[in-house]
Amino acid sequence: MALSLRDADATDALGAALARTRPQRAVVHLSGDLGAGKSTLARALLRALGVQGAIRSPTYTLVERYPLASGGEAWHLDLYRIGDVGELEFLGLDGDEATLWLIEWPDRGRGGLPPADLRVELAVEGAGRSARLIPESETGRGWVQALAATPELAADS
Repeated sequence: MALSLRDADATDALGAALARTRPQRAVVHLSGDLGAGKSTLARALLRALGVQGAIRSPTYTLVERYPLASGGEAWHLDLYRIGDVGELEFLGLDGDEATLWLIEWPDRGRGGLPPADLRVELAVEGAGRSARLIPESETGRGWVQALAATPELAADS
């Protein structure tokens, strides 16, 4: 599914649609160059899931954890600064409380992360952004099908 995100409101709308159609458990790999909107999209999704207070970029902390009203936690990871996949073992990611993983720069953690259900590729396009949503599992395929039926996104796909 390919989308044009003309402005910040369009990115927020995509985050809200992802939240509304989210499966109970999901892993999302967010990729794109610096400034492509990975953290912005993650923040919009978390807000739409009801996360209150500050939603910090995990650029320096590597992982931020947010309790979800529906149960479990959302884990937002930014792996840009890790040098080796072995560094992941120090982040305490082996618990079962994460029901949503949002992973920026997932290639840097290859082999040490759960496989993606949904891969989101973001890119700068003029003054806006583009997003490609690529299902990587049966869960991801169902998620993209639900998104495709979302009226506000169907017009852009």
